[in-house]
Amino acid sequence: VQLQASGGGLVQAGGSLRLSCAASGGTVSSYALGWFRQAPGKEREFVAALNWSGTSTYYADFVKGRFTISRDSAKNTMYLQMNSLEPEDTAVYHCAALQGGLYYSSRSYNYWGQGTQVTVSS
Repeated sequence: VQLQASGGGLVQAGGSLRLSCAASGGTVSSYALGWFRQAPGKEREFVAALNWSGTSTYYADFVKGRFTISRDSAKNTMYLQMNSLEPEDTAVYHCAALQGGLYYSSRSYNYWGQGTQVTVSS
């Protein structure tokens, strides 16, 4: 499956963005899905994941109820709705698909999309 992330941009602190990750060559409902982010000089970190059935979600502690991961099987796309953004959320956000393994570990993911830059100004 190929993944294409989009929706990043520049937003002021407290604002919102919705990231999209369109899949091709496979269906999003066949995989568990995740979002990771990487800030300059830092390691890639887990943000959120959705299990393959779409019934369970998992979030990093720093999300604190601000982000929501979802998918639209009809559009073969997953999303990350990000609200109450903070400057610390500035990073390149990557979407990924998982066939099996630990949701929060980037090494478990089999397929990756290119990143989309999110910049939050103070």
